[in-house]
Amino acid sequence: MVTAYMGALVGRQADVRRLDALLASAREGRGGALVLRGEPGIGKTALLHHLEETASGFLVIRASGAEFETELPFAALHQLLSPVMRQLDALPAPHRKALDIAFALDTGTPDPFMVGVAALGLLAETVRKRPLLCIVDDAHWLDQASAKALAFLARRVSAESIALVFAVREPSRLPELDRLPGHLLEGLGEAEARALLTAAVRAPLDVRVRDRILAEARGNPLALVELPRTAGLAGMAGGFAQPDSVSGVIEQSFRSRLELLSPTARLLVTLAAADPIGDPALLWRAAEVLGIDEDAAAQAAALVEFGTRIRFSHPLARSAAYRAAPQEKRRKAHEALAAATDPVTDPDRRAWHRAQASVGPDEQIAAELEASANRARERGGIAAAAAFLERAAALTVSPAQRTERVFAAVEAKLSVGDFDTAAELLTTVVTDDPDKAARGDLLRGRLSFVRRRGDEGPTAYLLRAAARLADTDPSWSRECYLDAAEMGLLLGGLDQVVEAVATTPPLAEPESAAAVVLAGLISLVSDGHEVAGGILRPVVGDADNHVWGKRPSLGFMLAAELWNFDAMYGIAARAVEAGRQFGSFHALPIGLAMRATVAAHRGDFGTAMELISEEEAIADATGAAPLVYPRLHLAALRGRRQEAAELFSSVDQRMSLSAQWATAVLNNGLADYPAALEAAQRAVGDGAITTAGLALPELVEAAVRCGETEVAATALASLEERAQAGLHPWGLGVAAYTRALLTDDESDYQEAITLLDDSALIVYRARAHLLYGEWLRRQGRRRDARTALRQAHASLSNLGMEAFTERAAGELRATGEQARSRTAQASDQLTMQEVHIARLVADGATSKEVAAKLFLSPRTVDAHLRNIFRKLGLTSRRQLRGLSEIR
Repeated sequence: MVTAYMGALVGRQADVRRLDALLASAREGRGGALVLRGEPGIGKTALLHHLEETASGFLVIRASGAEFETELPFAALHQLLSPVMRQLDALPAPHRKALDIAFALDTGTPDPFMVGVAALGLLAETVRKRPLLCIVDDAHWLDQASAKALAFLARRVSAESIALVFAVREPSRLPELDRLPGHLLEGLGEAEARALLTAAVRAPLDVRVRDRILAEARGNPLALVELPRTAGLAGMAGGFAQPDSVSGVIEQSFRSRLELLSPTARLLVTLAAADPIGDPALLWRAAEVLGIDEDAAAQAAALVEFGTRIRFSHPLARSAAYRAAPQEKRRKAHEALAAATDPVTDPDRRAWHRAQASVGPDEQIAAELEASANRARERGGIAAAAAFLERAAALTVSPAQRTERVFAAVEAKLSVGDFDTAAELLTTVVTDDPDKAARGDLLRGRLSFVRRRGDEGPTAYLLRAAARLADTDPSWSRECYLDAAEMGLLLGGLDQVVEAVATTPPLAEPESAAAVVLAGLISLVSDGHEVAGGILRPVVGDADNHVWGKRPSLGFMLAAELWNFDAMYGIAARAVEAGRQFGSFHALPIGLAMRATVAAHRGDFGTAMELISEEEAIADATGAAPLVYPRLHLAALRGRRQEAAELFSSVDQRMSLSAQWATAVLNNGLADYPAALEAAQRAVGDGAITTAGLALPELVEAAVRCGETEVAATALASLEERAQAGLHPWGLGVAAYTRALLTDDESDYQEAITLLDDSALIVYRARAHLLYGEWLRRQGRRRDARTALRQAHASLSNLGMEAFTERAAGELRATGEQARSRTAQASDQLTMQEVHIARLVADGATSKEVAAKLFLSPRTVDAHLRNIFRKLGLTSRRQLRGLSEIR
């Protein structure tokens, strides 16, 4: 290895300083992470050894990824945490159980983020005595579950005495590590490369030989060491042809050394390369099966260390040994390892080795792999399940059974984001069975949706599946049509769905909720809101209907389209409840985002901020993008010009209509009616369900103020059609005060205020009072105007709707009355995450409980609390609990 040479760290002074700084910060309680990146042989491992040697006072724990363990869930995390597992008893029982399940010490399905929180807690307990250095070599071979958990840890140690350093070969296949601070190792400069070569080759070098080695190595330290071994000095002088890549140079060096070994020693090295865990007991049992004795190990000592753990001199030595072996020898090695593996204690690894040793279809091995996939799925190892199922499908004899296993493998591949393999697997499915063909189309639709590319969009695949099932399973067919309709709402193409559904025969059995919703959507497109409202209103108003349990986004959108505030709240609340109950970190963020949006429209900005913070915490923990639309709604209603403008400008094209609605609300609040008119017209012009409807009152208000009465009248007609379809006080009240802008009829304002007399609708009641007060002032009724405007100003100010508050204050001044200045609220000074933490602590949560909820370490929570106390002028949790405005 490079580290065997004293000059291994030649030219790495800047890299060493970066690592030293990381250690120094961790010593002071300011932890962090660093990903060392570079090509094979560039010196990553040498730097890790140097780091370990210089980490005086640190407890050092290590793990290393293995190419053949990439599909075994939590393998690397278990390896890293094994030395500190004695601290497990200090953790809460749920966290202990999470780690036990993850490490196959208990039964159950692990919660990946509970595992992350538990691992964080374990490390936090460990650093109570001394700082901790976590080293992960060959991180590009981490299993996905470990990669997610370790990336999760690395982003949450800023307040701990913990340093995590990863070594990753470029290019890397792990996006989880891309979000962490990185440090790219470059090749050595010419002077440093010469110095290292001189240290590696003691004999005098011919100038041409030296220059050839330097040119071929391209500054790669390991190549500088291995090149002279690969071809010999004479070969180099004679113009020995080298591979194009540096890693190829290094692998060729290891292959050259393999060729010098006896056949028995080469087979032993192949056996070691085929075993991913490096267990010497297993290796020697397998070697005994092959008739290999320990004498062979002595011959291979330069490549493999046969000690308490089997270690290759370099990761490329392992891959070179495995690739260099003929296929027959690889199968022989796997066959021996399978025979040496206990079928009771380690059935999955045995099945994997048997599969690698197979030469053709074998139903017994395929069944074992399928059982392994089920066990892996129960432990949360979806990547492992996907790999087992993919191989099981390849070994399956029966075409029907093979199709089932391919579908299961595709499901798993989709879950772990391996979209290319999923697409390739689907091309192997050929079936005349309409149900199986439909399943294939449904999977292709999911794949098309997540990849955002393909010859056909997801809606088209869903429609094809629905058509295939129309005769054999009409109920499932209807469900597929409804899924297609939901997709059409989200991505466009609802007209295409309506056209397809119109040709299907009616169901013979009583209509399901799905069929009713589908009929309502068709009517919405074909007949308009008046007719569709009669169909949709009962089912939309039933927030507990199972149809919304499966499709909460669709229910939420339709409730908003019908201006049914109670249904929006009910569907969102149920989605949050279900997400929490089942621990779904896919469904829960959707529910939280919907609940946050409803809270914003209720004027409960503190709750909205808390829910947004929780959704963002989950997104950060899972590596997903946070859902931006609740932040758009909150920013628009709070009315902070600069803060809102920055957010609106940052959204991508998919959220552009929501951003236009938000811009219209903001500018109506700021009384910038031309800007509000332009944004509202864009939001309405597309006709998108939900967004266009919500933007209609903004369009009417802005158009009236700009003298565009025809535009306002057209928008009002559309709004009233929706309000009458929903028959909910929210829609009817908003339609009433919007209508009043055109009719100048005082009774319309009064009707709106009466209809909106509900604490949940205070935002809209306050806006109704504002419009009414403005109208009264323009009628010359100053005294009446002041009464209405005072009510509007007080409500808007208490809610924190700053733009509308200032507009109301301006109107009051125009009547000759000075409005009271708004009293600053505690939450005004805090970030969303700080509001969330403050509210949890105010409700009595401990730092550990807050940390578990927000996927943080307790020390990080305490650091946030210190900031909160400083901003609010507090000194204790008791004072925070007594601060009513924070709740």
